[in-house]
Amino acid sequence: MPRKNRPDPGRRTGPALGAATGWARAESGPDGDWLVRSVPGASASKFYRCPGCDHEIRPGVPHVVAWPADETGSAEDRRHWHRACWQARGRRGPVRRR
Repeated sequence: MPRKNRPDPGRRTGPALGAATGWARAESGPDGDWLVRSVPGASASKFYRCPGCDHEIRPGVPHVVAWPADETGSAEDRRHWHRACWQARGRRGPVRRR
């Protein structure tokens, strides 16, 4: 029987968390449970404001998108963070604008 090299469309691999969230991983911390998705630089096409440092995330810069993992988390709750700012959020917290 010939070998089948195409992936089975009904089979998923990796940490998929559902169609609503796309490809994301779950993270827990002192600030709660989060769904986090990495955005490679090639896919980053807009300007965002990082809540950790209040600086811009320019197009082409790899970063992460995080939102609460509970049922109340929605598209409006997503925030784009620099990777280093996301990892340091427990020490620094979000910057508050005046």
